[in-house]
Amino acid sequence: MEVNEKQYHIACSKGDIGEYVIIPGDPGRCELIARCLDGARHVATNREFTTYTGSLGGVPVSVLSTGIGGPSASIAMEEATALGAHTFIRVGTCGGINMDVTAGDAVIATGAVRMEGTSREYAPIEYPAVADFDVTRALVDAARSLGMRAHTGVVQCKDSFYGQHSPGRMPVSAELQYKWEAWKRLGVLASEMESAAIFTVAAALGVRVGTVLSCVWNQERKAAGYNDPDCHDTDGAIRIAVEAIRRLIG
Repeated sequence: MEVNEKQYHIACSKGDIGEYVIIPGDPGRCELIARCLDGARHVATNREFTTYTGSLGGVPVSVLSTGIGGPSASIAMEEATALGAHTFIRVGTCGGINMDVTAGDAVIATGAVRMEGTSREYAPIEYPAVADFDVTRALVDAARSLGMRAHTGVVQCKDSFYGQHSPGRMPVSAELQYKWEAWKRLGVLASEMESAAIFTVAAALGVRVGTVLSCVWNQERKAAGYNDPDCHDTDGAIRIAVEAIRRLIG
């Protein structure tokens, strides 16, 4: 597809997308994030992909939803990159694995367990899914400057939400439960569905990407009897991402 043509899935053309892009999963979160930008306008909505573009410090910045999971996230990154984007920050939610991660905490991913399928069509499984160092550093510095509780480390990515939450009823329950215990012992912070794919796609495309997540709940803490109320507020992760973009723009 020519760069000047409207991209097939995100329905955007050259000039519609900034070089810096915040990528939430939920299309309903796009307008909320766009309010943090200067002069943001709605560009397009097609399928799970909703796009707004505004600016920060005079530099065009976009918000582009990816939907759920690696396949659609890879499409969004491919097409935005074709239009000139070079830096991406995923803003999303996760479920805690490590006992130190509580509902409402931010999780900044340095790398991701590739327990999904999309990344395997970009790189052999031996290749690590890691975030860009400069983007990750900007996220960590942003969280500190905002005084927010944030954990930095590895997250686990899967393709099946219910494979995580109802592993016992799956035909491959033994494998799922065995691996979950391994992630716990390895200190994996949280579970989500997109970072392994987008980290690997970014490496293949030669662009930068990082991830900041808001922890909704921690099933391990619940199982241990902790009374942690769920938190569906993603404002903290959004603020971290926007501040990180400001720092990257310089």
